[in-house]
Amino acid sequence: MAVLRERPYSNFNYLVDLGTGNADGLEAGFAEIILPEAWIDVIEYRNGNDKENSVRKIPGRDHYGNITLKRGVIGSLDLYSWWSQVRNGDTKSFRTVTIQLQNEDHTEVVMTWKLMRAWPVRYKFSELHAKGHETLIESLELAFERLEME
Repeated sequence: MAVLRERPYSNFNYLVDLGTGNADGLEAGFAEIILPEAWIDVIEYRNGNDKENSVRKIPGRDHYGNITLKRGVIGSLDLYSWWSQVRNGDTKSFRTVTIQLQNEDHTEVVMTWKLMRAWPVRYKFSELHAKGHETLIESLELAFERLEME
């Protein structure tokens, strides 16, 4: 349920449920989420006997870019396991992934994105570097078939 207000919400308080029902534990903590783009094809159509030379524009099929989730490596294999299920042909591995934006004091969910029939398409890690001083990050990119927002 989107909550309308005059001032925009900040982008740093959110919950992620990877379709397991858990949005609270260590494995649900993500440092960055790159939300997907959504678009609708434009179909151009014109009859040969139309009085105007311009075309009519008709909405076509909808499309969604992929979403990317990033978190520090915590020793959990849950992202790898899900990716491996898909790699090995498990047709029951599609999930509904839910992202909930919270207000500043974490007392209310103010917007929700639901990614229907989501599944991993890319799994990667940041670089290991002997002189490095950064957190090791694992990333999971998801494809999905439909976006719902509340």
